[in-house]
Amino acid sequence: MVTTTDATFPKLIARNAKLHPGKVAIRHKDLGIWQSWNWQEVEIEIRYLACGLARHGLKRDMNLAIVGNNRPRLYWSMAAAQSLGAIPVPIYQDAVADEIEYVLNNAEISHAIVEDQEQVDKLLEILPKTSALKHIYYDDTRGLKNYRESVLIEYNDLRAIGEDYDSKNKTFFDDEINKNKSSDNSIILYTSGTTGKPKGVCLSHSAWISAATADIKFDQLSDSDSILSYLPMAWVGDHLFSYAQAIVAGFTVNCPESSDTVMADLREIGPTYYFAPPRIFEDLLTQVMIRMEDASHLKKQLFEYSLKIGKNFGADIMDGKPVSISNRLLYGSCNLIFFRPLLNVLGLSRVRVAYTAGAAIGPDLFEFYRSIGINLKQLYGQTETVAHVCKQADGDIKNDSVGKPMKGVNIKVDGNGEILVKSPSMLAEYYKNPTATDEALTSDGFFKTGDAGFIDANGHLKIIDRSKDIGRLNDGTMFAPQFLENKLKFFPYIKEAVCFGDKKDTVCAFINIDLEAVGNWAEKKGLAYAGYIELTAKAEIYDLISECIMNVNSELEKEPELANSRISRFLVLHKELDADDEELTRSRKVRRAFVAKKYAPLIEALFSGAKECSITTEVKFEDGRSGTISANVLIKDSQ
Repeated sequence: MVTTTDATFPKLIARNAKLHPGKVAIRHKDLGIWQSWNWQEVEIEIRYLACGLARHGLKRDMNLAIVGNNRPRLYWSMAAAQSLGAIPVPIYQDAVADEIEYVLNNAEISHAIVEDQEQVDKLLEILPKTSALKHIYYDDTRGLKNYRESVLIEYNDLRAIGEDYDSKNKTFFDDEINKNKSSDNSIILYTSGTTGKPKGVCLSHSAWISAATADIKFDQLSDSDSILSYLPMAWVGDHLFSYAQAIVAGFTVNCPESSDTVMADLREIGPTYYFAPPRIFEDLLTQVMIRMEDASHLKKQLFEYSLKIGKNFGADIMDGKPVSISNRLLYGSCNLIFFRPLLNVLGLSRVRVAYTAGAAIGPDLFEFYRSIGINLKQLYGQTETVAHVCKQADGDIKNDSVGKPMKGVNIKVDGNGEILVKSPSMLAEYYKNPTATDEALTSDGFFKTGDAGFIDANGHLKIIDRSKDIGRLNDGTMFAPQFLENKLKFFPYIKEAVCFGDKKDTVCAFINIDLEAVGNWAEKKGLAYAGYIELTAKAEIYDLISECIMNVNSELEKEPELANSRISRFLVLHKELDADDEELTRSRKVRRAFVAKKYAPLIEALFSGAKECSITTEVKFEDGRSGTISANVLIKDSQ
C-alpha cells in the first residue's frame, strides 16, 4: 500500500495497475483510430522502457530530455525515468535548435526521447554543440529509414532491449522503484524566460502529489473522469492535469492525433474535465463569432438575445443562486436552442469542470463561457508552485478574482504589492542556479511570484498585473497593460495586443489582427487582399479595430482609477508576434521588453503623433531560414 509519506509516481502507477488493471489509463488517436492502454499495460510499457534506459546507462540523478507532442510513449518516458530515480526534462516541441541546445547543456542531458523526424533533426543539428548527449530515441519512424547516426535508436528497439533485460533481472525494476522517496526530484520544468534565460525548476514527487490530491478533493474528481491532453508537455499546467492528477486519481488521458485535429478529437472524446489557457478560449470564441457572421440576420438577433439571457441568469443558475421559475424556463429555452448545440460543436458538452490559467483572462470572455453553461473557473499558480496556489470554488465565482488560497497554501502581500506564496507544493531549487534560488525566496521561505495583487474582504486573491509591468502615466494614473490587453482581446478580430504608457501622457497600442476572423470579415465586405501585410494596411481594417478600441475606452470610463488610461492611438502590426522571433515565450506570453526594443521606432512614432512609420523587421521562417519583411505601418488616433 502506497502511503502519503513514500508516494512517488511510479509507485502510484503500480497501485493503479493492481486496483484497476483493466481501466483505460490513456488513449491516442493514430491514423484516425483511437488506441487504448489500461493501467496494467501501462505499467508493463514503463517497466520495459525503464529497463532499456538502464541498460543504456541512465542512472539515478541523471536527466532525460523528452521532446514532442502529447504521446503515450512520451508520458511513459517520464515515469520510466522516475522509476530509475532519474529526472525527466520535457522541452517545448516547437522550440528552435538554439533553445533546445541551452536546455540540453544546462541540464547535462545524456539521453533524449523524441517524437519524430523533426525533433531528431533538431537534436542532430546541435549534437556537436552538446557536451553530454549520447543517446537519442525516436517514436515515429517516418522519414528516418536512412538515418545512420550511431546515437539514434528506434523506441521499439529500446523497448525490446528493456524486455530482454527485465527477463534476466526480474527484481531490478521493482527494486529501483522502492529506492525512490517522495522527497526526490521528480521533474525539471524550464520557465518561459520572459525576462532572460529559462531556469530549470526542480520539483519533488511530494510537491506534485500534494497538489494533485488537494485538487482532486476540491473538484471531486475520480477515475471515471477524462481529459484531452493537447497542451505542451513542458508546461506546468499539462503536467499537473495530465500527469500528476491523472495518476493520483486514475482518470483517463486522451492524446489527440495532431495539433490540427484537436477540435475534432475533442468532440469525439467529449471530456468531463478540461483545461486551457485564455488564448485557447479566445480562439474558440473567435470561431463562434465567425460562424455567427455567416448566419442570417434573424439567427444573429436570436443569438444575441440568448447571450443576454445567458449573461443575466446562466452563471447564477450554475452557482445555485435564486432565479425565478420564469427566468429558468427562459434560460432553458435558450440553452436548448443555442447553447447546447454550440457546446456540442465545441466538444465541451460533457465538461463538468473547466479551468483556465497561465495569464489573466478578460472578465467579458470569462462571463461568456459561464453564461452558456460551462463551469469555467480560474486557478492561479506558477511553475515554481506547480500551478497550485488559488482556485475558484463552485458557487463562489468572481470574474475579477482567481479564488481563495488552497488548503495548506499561505499567501501574503509585501509592501510593494507583490504576492508571496508558501506551501508544500513549491520548488526545491532552480537547477544549478543557487543565486536565482536565493533571489526567488524570502528569508522565511516564501516564493516571490512577481505578480501584484491584493486579497479582498471575502478572502479572494485579485491579480492586477505583473509587478514589473505596472506603471504610471505622467498624471499619476495607474497603467496596467495586461488589464487593457485582455479587454482588447475579447474582440474576435484582435488576436494579440501590447499596450505602452508607463511614464507617458497617454496610452498607445500595438494590435495583431486575427487573420481568420478579419479575413472572413474582409471577404464579406468585398475587400481583396494578397496576405497578412496587405490586410493590415487597409483603412477599413483600421476602422474595424478603432470600433473595438472605442468600446474598450467606453468601459474604462466606468473605472475611476483607470479612466485616464484610455487608448489614444494605435497601429496594426504588420506581422504576427511569434515565439520563433522571440516576441512570445513558448507558452505564448508576450516578451514585453523584447517587443518594446525590437519595435522602438514604431513606439516612438505612436507617441510623436506621426501618421505612419516605415520599418524593416527580421523574421525566422518555418524552414529555419532568416529574412526580413518591410512595411509602411499606418498609425491612427482613437476616436
